[in-house]
Amino acid sequence: MSADTRSLRVVVTRKMPEAVEAAVAARYDALFNRTDVALTAEQMAQVLQQADVVITTVTDKWHPGIFDTTSIRTKLLANVGVGVNHIALESARRAGITVTNTPDVVTDDTADVAIALILMTMRRLGEGERHLRSGAWSGLRPTFMLGRTLRGKTLGIVGYGRIGRAVARIAHEAFGMHILWHAPRDPRIDDPATAGPASAERAATLEELLQRSDVVSLHCPATPETRHLMNAETLALMPPHAYLVNTARGDVVHEAALVTALKEQRIAGAGLDVYEFEPSVTAELKDMEQVVLLPHLGSATIETRTNMGMRALANVDAFVRGERPGDLVG
Repeated sequence: MSADTRSLRVVVTRKMPEAVEAAVAARYDALFNRTDVALTAEQMAQVLQQADVVITTVTDKWHPGIFDTTSIRTKLLANVGVGVNHIALESARRAGITVTNTPDVVTDDTADVAIALILMTMRRLGEGERHLRSGAWSGLRPTFMLGRTLRGKTLGIVGYGRIGRAVARIAHEAFGMHILWHAPRDPRIDDPATAGPASAERAATLEELLQRSDVVSLHCPATPETRHLMNAETLALMPPHAYLVNTARGDVVHEAALVTALKEQRIAGAGLDVYEFEPSVTAELKDMEQVVLLPHLGSATIETRTNMGMRALANVDAFVRGERPGDLVG
């Protein structure tokens, strides 16, 4: 890299895999968050005054007021992650800041976690492990802790992008599930290998999908339109034997309404990897045996988190060279 590039200050707001941090440090004047504690709004405002580029992630809540900071130096927010609902995009643009994200690289691992949650909820695996660890297990009994098989069941997928289609392929090919999907727009499929199963059926409306599905898996982006997409009214459309799985974004589900639906046995269970008030989790959910809770592990493999960081760095490199980043948001 040129001397000018080496003088560019890049702030990385959270701890990244070692290979990513080493690559950033080799290219730029890098400053890392060694405590790995989420920055406060005041600290984030200070970062905008000090850094040319900020490599950020979902735990950084870039509210509109943060961009009211005077003397903003930052020109690029390179997000490590696909979703950017934690960034006030219009405020960032008005401040002259470009935003990028990291699509594609999270697809397979996030799809795997969605499948894991479907298995864990329908087969009662989390409940079973807790029962065994508690010392209560007395041995196999023919009617003990019976779950539901995935085979022959209908999986309703809300949002049919890369991750939704990957879940559809696994569920259909490995478990023989019938795929029903709904999205407001036709999916953009650049490669036939990333298409969903040929037998997948498109639901005309969300209401139709919810009424016909044995499991509903959420894969839509977090937007003003999808906030609380799953609420008291939509949850009431699901059959009492159905399960809800969310690996998308927490605020797609109204957690208070979900708690009520579970308490009143309007649905059979839920598997969640993301939360409305993350990292806080509604206390009542923690006490429910029919709920599986994961700490946002969708993309949490060494390989994928490294690839995400490198993808963000590639966007930084392109931006610094004066090129259009490959993952420009908007």
